[in-house]
Amino acid sequence: METSERPFGLWTASAMVVGGMIGAGIFVLPGSLAPFGWTSAGGWIVAGLGVLAIGRVIAELTLRRPNEPSVLTHCGDVLGLLPGRMIAWSYWMTIVCSLPVLAMAATAYLLHLLPGVPSTSTNGAIGGTLIVLALVLINLRGVRGAGRLQVVTTVLKLVPLILVIVISAWLLLRTPETYTASLSAPFRWADLTPALGLTFFAVLSFENASMMAERVRDPARNVVRATLLGLSLVLVIYFTVSTGIIASTPAGELHASSAPVAMFVARHLCTWAGDSVALFAAISAIGCLNGLVLLLGELPYGMVRDGQLPGWMAPTNARDVASGPLVFGCVLGVALMLISTNSSGERVLDFMLRLTTASAIWFYIGVCLTAIVTRVQPPLAVLGILFCLWVLYGTGLEAGLLGLSFMLLAIPVHFLIGERTRPRYSVPL
Repeated sequence: METSERPFGLWTASAMVVGGMIGAGIFVLPGSLAPFGWTSAGGWIVAGLGVLAIGRVIAELTLRRPNEPSVLTHCGDVLGLLPGRMIAWSYWMTIVCSLPVLAMAATAYLLHLLPGVPSTSTNGAIGGTLIVLALVLINLRGVRGAGRLQVVTTVLKLVPLILVIVISAWLLLRTPETYTASLSAPFRWADLTPALGLTFFAVLSFENASMMAERVRDPARNVVRATLLGLSLVLVIYFTVSTGIIASTPAGELHASSAPVAMFVARHLCTWAGDSVALFAAISAIGCLNGLVLLLGELPYGMVRDGQLPGWMAPTNARDVASGPLVFGCVLGVALMLISTNSSGERVLDFMLRLTTASAIWFYIGVCLTAIVTRVQPPLAVLGILFCLWVLYGTGLEAGLLGLSFMLLAIPVHFLIGERTRPRYSVPL
């Protein structure tokens, strides 16, 4: 059976996890979570415990079959071809719907640095399209170059978050009264579920290393370590950054800001420091976007290699990149971005945001079901399913039904594609 290049070591795989998780979300979430006050801290803790449980399950599944192209192919092998394709379709479309949100967020941060250019939805769509096009060209040149870009952007995106942590620690030591003067709302159990819905959105993509295990050297060791290491690091950063900003800033002022992290830095340092954070936020969104563009090709390519999809659905170019699904997914993302510039743009963006969380949930449920069937960490897998259902409830009935309906679209596609092209468990151990 043909083999693929394995250019990713531990640090690149970890960068795929950290870079995929830290996108534009953490740079805007403190404003969205501000009304919840200290309940937001509880949301981060619950989200962290939930994803750590699921992350451990994913790590154990990778250990069980380290040569699987991705954890998605493992789900298809265990649960069956139709459920596997449904989960994969839902996850792939989740990525497509995330592209315009991240691309336009990156453009908005860049336009913040160019006061002479109006920050209109049209300019945002144009800038976002150019960013996606540039990332497509980088990824088509090979996964090695995309991996290097991910490492660089991951390092850069950590700079403003570390700065926020330093400022928060300085405030705690020098002026601790700042954390009581802000009058943050107290913890309320009733607000925990909606707060969890927001915090969980920010931790999506912690499974990135397992999604491209076939590109990682020694996956049994490096995928597991990268997943748990990257996830733990990001959770600590998220909790510290978000809680530090919310606890030390008046909720009304924070909630009204479109760039709460930049506002926080400018408030305690200076204007140019806030502008610098805006630049790093753009880099963060672009780095996250780069990882998603790469996955658009890697996911179907892995399923082709495992026989779950026919070869014509993920043809590779001379650099071993599945260019077909990668380009097609980006075209769909750009189309959604252009649609969002009309009068219904806000509704479209809201649809994409809610669908991202509601669709991704089914992948995590599928992973946990796979673990239960194969008797891999069954207690954690059951807890993972209960956690996913809690998050799904927190997103609201409409979002949950949208995600489920979208996944069901894979059923007619399944029968049009046909059966497997290789036997079950055809990937060598």
